[in-house]
Amino acid sequence: MSKRTTSKKRSRSDLQRVDAMRDQDIDFSDIPPMTPEMFAKAVVRSGLKPTLPKEQITLRLDADVLQWFRAQGAGYQTQINALLRAYMQEHRRQR
Repeated sequence: MSKRTTSKKRSRSDLQRVDAMRDQDIDFSDIPPMTPEMFAKAVVRSGLKPTLPKEQITLRLDADVLQWFRAQGAGYQTQINALLRAYMQEHRRQR
């Protein structure tokens, strides 16, 4: 049984029309504007070394601390990790 790959399928996109478009002709009305606050929270990883693998642990935190981080939305565990990393790096320099 041969397996079909997506690279052999013909695209139904009108790529010639898209290539001929000027920047001014592109309709961005369906894209929400990016606020400075959203930009400040962005994380860029392009060209950086891959992140180290995470290790799952059980960690006891005060309920109000955890509630506050969870209220920040998706990625709160990554934020906790980033804060702990910053703390670790700062204290490494002091020794």
